[in-house]
This record gives sequence, structure tokens and C-alpha cells, in this order.
Amino acid sequence: MRQAAKDDLKQYGEAPKETTALIGQTTQSSSLLFPPDGYDSIIESSHQRSATFGLAEGTQPDFSPLNHADLSLITEQNRVLCSHALPVMETLYEQIINTHNMVILTDAHGVIMHTLGDSDFLEKANKVALQPGVAWSEESKGTNAIGTAITEQTAVLVHASQHYLSANNFLTCSAAPIFNPDGNIIGILDVSGEKHNYHKHTMALVRMSAQMIENQVFSAAYQDAITLHFHSRPEFIGTLMEGIASFSPGGRFLSANRSGLFQLGLTLNALKTHTFSSLFGLPVSALFDHYRTAVPGVLNLCLHNGVRVYAKAEFRLSNQVFQHVANAGQVAQSTPAAQPASRNAQHLSSLRCLDTGDLQVAALIAKVRKVIGRDIPILINGETGTGKELLAQAIHNDSPRTGGPFVAVNCASIPESLIESELFGYEEGAFTGARKKGCMGKILQANGGTLFLDEIGDMPLSLQARLLRVLQERMVTPLGSNKSISVNVALICATHRNLRELIAKNEFREDLYYRLNGLVVKLPPLRERTDLEIVIDRLLKGEADDMSYTVSPEIMQLFKQHNWPGNFRQLTNLLRTAMLMTDEDHEIRYEHLPDDFLQDAEAAQPLKLNNATAESAADVAAGGIRLEDAEMSLIEKTLAAHGGNVSAAARALGVSRNTIYRKCGMRGDRADR
Repeated sequence: MRQAAKDDLKQYGEAPKETTALIGQTTQSSSLLFPPDGYDSIIESSHQRSATFGLAEGTQPDFSPLNHADLSLITEQNRVLCSHALPVMETLYEQIINTHNMVILTDAHGVIMHTLGDSDFLEKANKVALQPGVAWSEESKGTNAIGTAITEQTAVLVHASQHYLSANNFLTCSAAPIFNPDGNIIGILDVSGEKHNYHKHTMALVRMSAQMIENQVFSAAYQDAITLHFHSRPEFIGTLMEGIASFSPGGRFLSANRSGLFQLGLTLNALKTHTFSSLFGLPVSALFDHYRTAVPGVLNLCLHNGVRVYAKAEFRLSNQVFQHVANAGQVAQSTPAAQPASRNAQHLSSLRCLDTGDLQVAALIAKVRKVIGRDIPILINGETGTGKELLAQAIHNDSPRTGGPFVAVNCASIPESLIESELFGYEEGAFTGARKKGCMGKILQANGGTLFLDEIGDMPLSLQARLLRVLQERMVTPLGSNKSISVNVALICATHRNLRELIAKNEFREDLYYRLNGLVVKLPPLRERTDLEIVIDRLLKGEADDMSYTVSPEIMQLFKQHNWPGNFRQLTNLLRTAMLMTDEDHEIRYEHLPDDFLQDAEAAQPLKLNNATAESAADVAAGGIRLEDAEMSLIEKTLAAHGGNVSAAARALGVSRNTIYRKCGMRGDRADR
């Protein structure tokens, strides 16, 4: 390999740990984005192949695209790929907009089918035929990310002089293959741009986007099948890292995605001799039985190699005999009660951990401690997302019942037709579809421990009388049974609704209300709490035990001023996303926050004025000019003060670049100067 190419390669280094952790399980060879051991050989081998194709470094590439009819035929042949890829391409492009880059989708032979890009770079791209209808195989273009990714069947970055043809040396390209369920490449997703705009996180974005397309293609491939979503950590179910495996209704293995192959530790050919039972240690009939329950939880299975995984099943079964199972499975997928507990729930598992300095919370905890273990029901009020279940779990963990079960039931998430059997259980044959030997209800499951009824205000009125009788008599009678079973539970309820108003509307029983409100406490919304910095620090530590993340002072101030309508749920999701976007210093700044959050935050407060611009803005406002004009004047002056650099002006004003583009009426594809 040429020395210049080797020097270019030295710039890469290893990928950030948080990025490799996110995508590291997609294949066995992806522990690093660009493995130093072996990556030289990939480029070197590609250069050797390019020479055998009769290409010379100074060769002018073939710029001629396919005619319209041939390109339309290729696009139609790849209709399924394109339908799943185009929305992902648009999302990927939003992440790299204004960076002089373009997103490219090719077929399995490297023929470009679709492109999205900044207009200023598209003109340069057209000069080297980065346009639909042009083939970028190694045979025609020599070493390049698209062609080399096809040959090597792995993600490839080709930077500057690593390209075999000198005409392409101004480019940096990151490409990742997209595989079908049979393990064959069906296309390439690529981001190409000018070499001086290279960013080491681009490859991570490309690989994650390719994996997203691949998973969608996989999920759409099997319409009469059982599809299992699994991972050794329950919080990763539903993410790009989850393993996905599909089986016939009889349990015969059909296929698995790349993360699934990695976790199962077998090749696709080897897996085709297996069944659901041989891989997960559970008969497929038992899987059906599990999903016949009212609200089935997350499965805990043991793989053939002894590794334990958590799993959820999705049923797409054409046989009418299985439809009731498929319907139950869909309920389970959409029911929050089936979601695994987050790692933060494990970190904040006691009242002491929840006491982070806010006076309202401290007073609440002091009240709760006085009634723990006294057989007094607790009713927790608070807005959605304020942590009511977290508080209930902490109360249980600090109570004498900590060794017993903690059973949570979300009364708002269970269909009205199922909530009675969910709470009270049922005997065999109690109703059509009831499982053999019946089912123990949540109240009996909580015997000896704590029963947490979340969103109690949404419990159907018809069931409130039965619940009241159970609480008074301490006896449960399952559906279809004549026998009553004694039960001993501590009761904690929660709601975001005003129960007194519901009583006035005859939507909630007054006698049940007075049976539940032994101690009523209210969790303050996040916007009213004074311990936000401590809370954020706890959340960051809880989400990344092995890494230290911080929040810049400007962003912390923005967080303190924000209204947080989604409370902890909104804050947690925001921090999780921002952590993945941070640079090597792991500090969360403006550029790491989602645009929708920044827009909401900026809409709620005026632009920040520094000393230099406050007087001029005041003068403008004093002249009787509208607030919008005053803002515009402030933006223009700040842009001028920073030489027209939009990013620098945005930082000075404490807003996002998109806000400046929007208020100035600029095109979104305008580059910083």
C-alpha cells in the first residue's frame, strides 16, 4: 500500500467505547469500528485486486450511468430494500446535514439507486459520478468503500489516498453492507464526503443505520412465523443490538439476524438443523401457553450454550387455531407491564437513594418511613413520569416484606376484558382460551409481599367493587371458582388523575377511595425540584457504570429552565440519546441534544443576550420594533461578530444551528463559513 494511505489510516485510531458498545454485537468481528489488526490488509488486498483488473492510479473512472429503463428495472428488483431503506436514509441524512456529505444506497453489485446530499457537495459528487445509475464496484472504480465492502462483506472506510484511483482521493467514504435473512448482501449503505470533513463517528452512524434496515427487512420476510427478540440484557430488547430469530409455527428454525447469530454462537447453516426447543430449552407449546396468559411477562430462557437471555415473542400466524395466541402476543408487546426494569430502577432501589436533596421529596420520604410495615395503604399522586413506580419499589425494598414479591399492575395498560382475570386469576375452563390448570392472578402472586396498582384511577368501575371486597376481607375468589383464598399483601396505589373529581363524576367509588388513601403523598414534577443536578448525575451514572459523563454548564442551566412535561421519562430518554452523541470528553453539549428538545426549550424562552448584544437589542426594542425583528437583529449582529460562522453564533446565543437557519429563512443545506 502507498505510504500516504498508511498515514491516512493512522488518523482513525479506535472507535469511542460508547459507540463500539452500541454496535459491537452486530457481528463477531465488530469489536472495533476499524480494527487496526487487519484493516491495513483489507486496503492492501483491495489495491492488489484493483491492479489485476487492469486499472492504474491515474485512470479516469467510467462516469456513464445506466439508462433510465435499466435503472428503473434495478430499482424495481430491489423494491423491498428501497422501501425500508429510504426512511432510514432520510433520518441518517438529518444527522449529517450541512457537513458536505451525501447518503448513498446501492444494490448488491454497487450500482447507485438513491442519493441524498448537501447541494454544494452534490455538484462535486457528480464530477466523480456519485449519482444514480453508476456502478461503484472494485472492477470499475478500484478501491472504494462501496466496492470493497461488497467484496470483503464487512463495513469499510476508505479515506483520501486510500482510494486506488487518484480522481477519488478528495473523498472519504464509509460503507456498510445490508444482508438479507439468507446471509447474502442485498445492498450497501454509504456516506461519502470531502476528506477534510471526515468524522470518526460517521461509520458508527452508517453501521447502525444499515443494521436498522437489515432488521426491518428481516422482520418483513416471514409472515407466517414465530419471531423471537432476545438479548442477555433485557433493556436491549427492542434496540439495534437485540437478536432476532424466526421459527415456523411448529418450531423449526428459519433464520436469524446477525446479532442473533452472534449470540447463538452458530452459523446460519448450522442453525438450520435446530428447532426452537433445541436452541432455547423450551418447547414451542410452552411458548404458546406463556402467551395465552392475560399479560405475559418477559421470558427468561437458557440458550443451548448455557447463556441466559431475556426474550419476547411476536406471532404472525396464518392458521386460525393460533390466532388467539397471536393476539395475546400483541397485547404483551404493547403492554408496559411487560417491559423490563431499567438499570436506574436497580440503582435507585431504596428511599435513601431517592432522597437527593429536594425538600418536597425529603418530606414525602419522612412521611412514608413512619407508616412502612404498619399495614397502612399508600396512595401516590403525581404527573406521568415522576417516578411513582420507582417510589413504590423503594418502599417495598425498605419494608419488612422486602423478601416477598413486588407485583406491579398498570391498570391503564390492560384491556378491560382482561383486567379481571389478570388481577383475580381464573380456574381451568373459566372462559374460552383459558390455559389448562388455570392462572394465578396478580393479587395472589403478591401474597406475602407488595401489590402496586399503578394508574388506579383508570380501573373499570365494575371491578372497583371486587377490589374493595378483597381489600376488606383479605380473600380472593378466582374466576370460575367457588373457593376463596386468603391473601396478605401490602397495598400501594398510584395515579396521575384527580380521584376526587372522578368521584364527583361517578367514575370512581368513594368507598374504595377512602380504603386506599391511608397515606396520600404527591411526587413533585421535575420542573419544581431543586435537586436536578444531583438527579442528572445519578441518572448518568446509572446508565453508564463504566464511563463518566458530565453536562456542560450551559446545558445544565437549560435543563433547569425547561418545563419537562414528560418528567423523568423524558429526561432519561434525552440523556440516553445525548450520551451516545458525545465526543471523547463525554460532556453533553448543545450539539448532542435532539432538535425537537432544543426547539421546545428555545420556544419557551427568549434568545440569551450577552453584554455586547443586550444594549443593541434593547435599543431596537425601544424603537417600537416587534420582538421578532429584535431577535433578527440580535442574530445578525451575532453572526457578524463571529464572521458569519453559524455554529459559533449558535453557541454564543445558546441555541441550535437549525434555529438560526429557521429564523433567518436560510436553506438547511447552507454550510458554515
